[in-house]
Amino acid sequence: MSRPFSQVDVFAPGPRPGNPVAVVHDADELTTEQMQTFANWTNLSETTFLLRPAQPEADYRLRIFTPSGELPFAGHPTLGSAHAWLERGGVPRDAGTLVQECEAGLVRLRRAEVLSFAAPPLRRSGPVEADVLKQAVASLGVDPDRVLGANWVDNGPGWLAVRLASADDVLALRPDFTAMGALAVGVAGAHPAGGPADFEVRAFAPGHGSAEDPVTGSVNAGIAQWFLRDGIVTGGYTVRQGTALGRDGHLTIAPEGDTIWVGGTCRTVISGTVSL
Repeated sequence: MSRPFSQVDVFAPGPRPGNPVAVVHDADELTTEQMQTFANWTNLSETTFLLRPAQPEADYRLRIFTPSGELPFAGHPTLGSAHAWLERGGVPRDAGTLVQECEAGLVRLRRAEVLSFAAPPLRRSGPVEADVLKQAVASLGVDPDRVLGANWVDNGPGWLAVRLASADDVLALRPDFTAMGALAVGVAGAHPAGGPADFEVRAFAPGHGSAEDPVTGSVNAGIAQWFLRDGIVTGGYTVRQGTALGRDGHLTIAPEGDTIWVGGTCRTVISGTVSL
């Protein structure tokens, strides 16, 4: 049976690409096995499936798959799928806000200059255990003296984050993915004043079937919660990600009250139908 299909590039405001997500519409009749098989076939970091919501507050329900498994939440698939849903005529209950239902719960999005999602609560936060941090730092191949801190920032995919002394340290990383194993590691370092963004970020998740994710909403949401909570930043900031992969991802972090909004541009690059 044929279903509408979109492939959306997320977090790329300029001519160079960001992070693509494959979106299958009207997926209510598909089985989990069919979804997983298709996600494995696309071989993108995430493939999503739009379904009717089960909760009355939600505008739609989203299931998110990597090539190897299902995720309760992920950032760039959330934005790209919302963009695709709106583009195909989806009408939210509130004109300025969308509510996505996913395994992690209800996620709010807002429509302004760019789409943004509200960072979901962390499933795990706080200091990283010494043995886990030692494994993460060793797998990154970074001098421990360049590590300024680390924290669990897990909002679904299992992220821990490491803060390095500079953006150049982040860009110089050449990880050992065998040593990293099942860890999902985000790394951030500050650019100097006047740089292309406030922070450079990279995200490594070999256990999810994507050794390095080009641009990652979920890890940036978690890092923002850590940075704001601990006073590493005191307000909004910008992130560049994907540079090491030839991408040009840019994200905005905008705290407002108790909510942290993570935003970026979206554009559909492929539309059509798929047979599943």
